[in-house]
Amino acid sequence: MSDKTVVVQPREETGKKANGRLRKSGSVPAVVYGAGREAVAIKVEERVMRDFLRETGSENSVFLLKLGESGKSRHAMIRDLQIDPIARQISHIDFQRVLMDEKVKVAVAITIDGVPEGVKNQGGVMDFVTREVDIESLPGNIPVEFVINVDELEVGDHIEAKDLELPEGVALMTDEGRVLVSISHSKVADDVEEAGEGEEVESLIEDVPTEPEVIGRAKDDDEDEDDD
Repeated sequence: MSDKTVVVQPREETGKKANGRLRKSGSVPAVVYGAGREAVAIKVEERVMRDFLRETGSENSVFLLKLGESGKSRHAMIRDLQIDPIARQISHIDFQRVLMDEKVKVAVAITIDGVPEGVKNQGGVMDFVTREVDIESLPGNIPVEFVINVDELEVGDHIEAKDLELPEGVALMTDEGRVLVSISHSKVADDVEEAGEGEEVESLIEDVPTEPEVIGRAKDDDEDEDDD
């Protein structure tokens, strides 16, 4: 859990035009909901949220959401964060109030550490199949990410969701048999094997002539016609 506090302000105006003006002023329209209470329209400075995300490194961080100068604050987390694909600015945020003694379901990112043996020395390729898994946990126990080491994986090996090391109190909600990463033969390696030991690898690649084939040429403009 993060020890950060994010200060937000009430949002009096809503709607497309009002939100547009808000974004131009450097703020982001947002809403906070959950914990059995009504949803409330709020706004937050984009700079504040960018700093928060950079420092915490995760949208799953639980923090204190403080409403202006009212002194009221609640534990919350980001449930949805939208980015404008052109301006690359945060365009809207959904915050969810959380109770520290009630479990929540979130998606946690997976990162890869190392280089597989099957890639380094066996001509294989790595397929990063699943990049996040769903878990259930108390808000204070949510992992920032899952890091899996792939150094010892050989061609034909794979890692499934059930192989993740889960912290105490964290339950996996994704199918245990979901493949996270796998190592397989590359296409070139398969073609070489099928070609047989007697064939050269180069024969699998069609030769491309270094110069274009000359089909014909026009008569030179300065070439004289045959004498009559």
